[in-house]
Amino acid sequence: MSTTRTRAASTASLPWTPRSVRAGGWTITALSDGFLRLDGGSMWGVVPANLWRDMTPPADDNTILLALRPFLAQKDGLAVVIEGGVGGRWEDKWKRVYHIERDERVGTLEGTLRACGVAPDEVTHVVTSHSHFDHIGALVERDADGALTPLCGSARHLMPTVEIEAARHPDHVRRASYRADDVEPLAEAGLLDGYDAPLEGIELLPGLRAYDAGGHSDGVCVITLGEGDDGEAPAIFWADVVPTTHHIQPPYIMAYDLDVTRSYESRSRWLARAADEGWTGLFYHDPDQAFGHVTRPDPARARYAFEPIAASTSE
Repeated sequence: MSTTRTRAASTASLPWTPRSVRAGGWTITALSDGFLRLDGGSMWGVVPANLWRDMTPPADDNTILLALRPFLAQKDGLAVVIEGGVGGRWEDKWKRVYHIERDERVGTLEGTLRACGVAPDEVTHVVTSHSHFDHIGALVERDADGALTPLCGSARHLMPTVEIEAARHPDHVRRASYRADDVEPLAEAGLLDGYDAPLEGIELLPGLRAYDAGGHSDGVCVITLGEGDDGEAPAIFWADVVPTTHHIQPPYIMAYDLDVTRSYESRSRWLARAADEGWTGLFYHDPDQAFGHVTRPDPARARYAFEPIAASTSE
């Protein structure tokens, strides 16, 4: 079976519209905070360029397009934002370095929330998988006076404890990925709660669990929704454990990952479970596909395929 799958034309060229699926009793809507570009070789690690270039075609500077896609999960009065985008607090230099594209056409976290009929102060909880700047930056914005304030000012913000500390006190290895001002305004507002997720998971909210999946970062977690719901298969938010739908083979590990062994073990465990149990995958960085199933065409082999899910639209 071929290990490559050529990427379709990017949806970055299309206007943003809300698209939702049902999974595990939740209504889950893909939001947007725009796009960025990162080095293709770094995103693919030891995967040969002649493989990954077919799946994620690079620009002239060798960067590949990546979505910044939080999700809105709604159930029983809960309005939960999962992950937090890159935000707009960037100097022009860094916007150019990361090719950050965040405008009306592709949407921002606040704008896409409002397009779903949810104002930021109506969000009840924000749950994040880890605290890299491209995953939590939009949770803090500047007000009219230039002060840093939480975007979702009424929401409890749940982040892995070790990731909060990494953002507050990054060492030389982690400094490029974390910013203290992504978490300090949340703590100062009394909205930030740390959680410690073991391998066997912890329930953060009714029907929403976090599992340690460390490797990419010290405390990165996968987030699941609807385990135990008898009516619908659960959903799994892959975070950077499986950043795009093309990274679904266990050895396809980013060079950004701090611990390749832990990454391989986590990815192998969760890809197998999601495939064997038919879970709905939520993909943060894939520029084209927000939702889909990881499948195992040959149950005897740890080789996976991807099947997109048709999401409903409000249009």
